[in-house]
Amino acid sequence: MDESIFKAYEDEIQALEEEIRLLTENYEDIQQESTFFSDEEILKSIEAFQRETKGHESPSDLKAQLESLERDLSFLMEFTAFRFTSHSKKTVEKTRNRTVQKHRLSGKCHSLSFQLEFQLLEMQDNEKVSAVVSDLSIVMESRESSNMSKFVSSTEERGDLLTFFRSLSTYAEWYEHRRRTFLHFK
Repeated sequence: MDESIFKAYEDEIQALEEEIRLLTENYEDIQQESTFFSDEEILKSIEAFQRETKGHESPSDLKAQLESLERDLSFLMEFTAFRFTSHSKKTVEKTRNRTVQKHRLSGKCHSLSFQLEFQLLEMQDNEKVSAVVSDLSIVMESRESSNMSKFVSSTEERGDLLTFFRSLSTYAEWYEHRRRTFLHFK
């Protein structure tokens, strides 16, 4: 058998195993989240949802709204160069005014891959909601730059996701320019 075909099969098997793992995690998260609510709370939520949606939007309206959101997402991915490949969320703790969730996120910015893992603490006081990022862990392909690894370390310490995404975007864009330039001279 041709080695490229064998490699393609291996890649497909790995992709399917990863998809199974993510689906299993999502199922476990849903099961865990459902234990936070009593049967009475779930029934009240279902009834409230049914009252809100009764007769308001037809399936064609929902389809048009979904298509609009997909266009917006596509535009944002083109505009920012971020392509998120997976996201999982697990609720660790939930009380009346406090929620702790663990997020895993992976994707690419231009040709640089990244993976993030962090906890998000959301607290609600009256009508004000605040969110705090903690336990941030960033994994990136170690290409070349020690400056990038220093930046990643300092970002993990501060838990500053906004700075990470802004800086990664700029760095990845210039990384692509440098890579194309060096390929041109080879």
